[in-house]
Amino acid sequence: MELAALLALYLGLLLLAAAVLLGVCPRSAAGALGGAARVLSLVIPTRLQRVTQKVLHRLFHTRSHLFTVLHVALEVAVYAEYTWEVFPYCWELEFHLLLLLLPYLLLAGNIGCFLLCSRADPGIITKLNHASLMKIYAYDGALFQKGIRCPTCNVEKPARSKHCRFCNVCVHRFDHHCVWVNNCIGAFNARYFFFYLFTLTVTAATIASITAAFLIQVVLLTNLMHGSYIDDQGQEQAVEIRFLIQHLFLTFPRIVFMLGFVTLLTLLLGAYCCFNLYLALTNQTSNEWHKSRRSGCSRHPTLQPCDRQVVYKNIYSKGVWMNLKEIFKPPTLLKRHGK
Repeated sequence: MELAALLALYLGLLLLAAAVLLGVCPRSAAGALGGAARVLSLVIPTRLQRVTQKVLHRLFHTRSHLFTVLHVALEVAVYAEYTWEVFPYCWELEFHLLLLLLPYLLLAGNIGCFLLCSRADPGIITKLNHASLMKIYAYDGALFQKGIRCPTCNVEKPARSKHCRFCNVCVHRFDHHCVWVNNCIGAFNARYFFFYLFTLTVTAATIASITAAFLIQVVLLTNLMHGSYIDDQGQEQAVEIRFLIQHLFLTFPRIVFMLGFVTLLTLLLGAYCCFNLYLALTNQTSNEWHKSRRSGCSRHPTLQPCDRQVVYKNIYSKGVWMNLKEIFKPPTLLKRHGK
């Protein structure tokens, strides 16, 4: 019963972590959660649903440092376990020192990218830079149309911009608002966000690989796969995978739990990192990607009626190299260098 309870708690926490990670991602993950939310609404009392919605609105639709603190707490917990148990065990098993120090080097880089991403101006549109930003991108007439004003900022929206309800400002080449860095992701900090996401993914993958290698080494050195055990009926049984996992879980509970968490984190972050790479290569933002798929038809008034599907054409893509160059050197910066 103790093992069953531990496994249930373990799986529950992993599922909760997955739900939180998906819940705070941009709208591209909203569809996956929408179906589950509709199913849960059938069994959860209405009053509890209202309270939950208010709490979720407070967490996910207002700017706060809650997820930044949670981000730091999770990193501290993972690195504390890695430093306290995994590193000493691996050192005794003669793992290469550079390999064991690699997570700390990646952490330093990730912290630097985190600070740059959270403190950099994402491209806030003001009265001083509005005129110049209006000239950067052309209106495609589908996702972005000329003459639309932001009622909050009282300015005409430049192409590819959007008003952020978290920060209450319009952002140039708006991608999304990231609650983990507590800042918008726009034209001027998109490169920092990409490096932040990449280093975080590689960090999780590195810790997961080292931890998995340690557990595999333990199994090989103790020759567990060729051993046997006495079951509840008093009969001798050969070691199976289920028994091996149970043995490792009871022998190294915190290490196995951390391995499961960082493995899940690696998969989620890896998928999201690939998605962001795809957006960069095609010169799209997550906001534009979502809007282009949410629109049931073209917004060109002269084209086909709305009962016919029209494929959206991205006019901002200029080839892989130029698209990447635009991420790392936004057009306004290129103009400044040219002066």
